[in-house]
Amino acid sequence: MREIRAVFRPDRLHVLRRALRKIPGFPGLTVIEVKGFTAPALINNPTLQEELTDFAGKVMIYTIAADDMVDSIVDVILRECQTGLIGDGIVWSVPVETARRIRDGSPL
Repeated sequence: MREIRAVFRPDRLHVLRRALRKIPGFPGLTVIEVKGFTAPALINNPTLQEELTDFAGKVMIYTIAADDMVDSIVDVILRECQTGLIGDGIVWSVPVETARRIRDGSPL
């Protein structure tokens, strides 16, 4: 089992949600609004405006999925959230030792 997280442009959320729902057995999603900035080394000639307003609104999603679903979920996130521009975001996964439903205590 793995937790998949991604931070990306908010305008990509609606298309991502639609695509993730098409994955058979997709476990669900948590969404939060976050702010962040791109690594300064990636910006060749930052303007004064970029220096003063470098925090951009982003969306972060979380999901916990079976190991055999991780690649397909990550692939969908990459495909649907990529614009090819600096600041598109990042996706990663980490192992999850245990997870249980609060409703009934059953393991995922």
